Amino acid sequence: MSSVPIIDAEKCDGCGICVSVCACKALVLVNNVVTYKKPEPGKVCNMWCAQCELACPQGAITCPFDVVIEE
Repeated sequence: MSSVPIIDAEKCDGCGICVSVCACKALVLVNNVVTYKKPEPGKVCNMWCAQCELACPQGAITCPFDVVIEE
């Protein structure tokens, strides 16, 4: 399982919506395609939030994990 969002560069149109919703600033636009970058030293990325996946209008981002709620 990947620990970062999977980005389909072919679907990404470079709109930047995912970059704007990424609270930990782990997504950037490079050559008009979103790219994951590791957070700066001392900062933690919440790679489990999936806000980028929800915000992407092109469906170019997938967060490869399931949320399991146990009682």
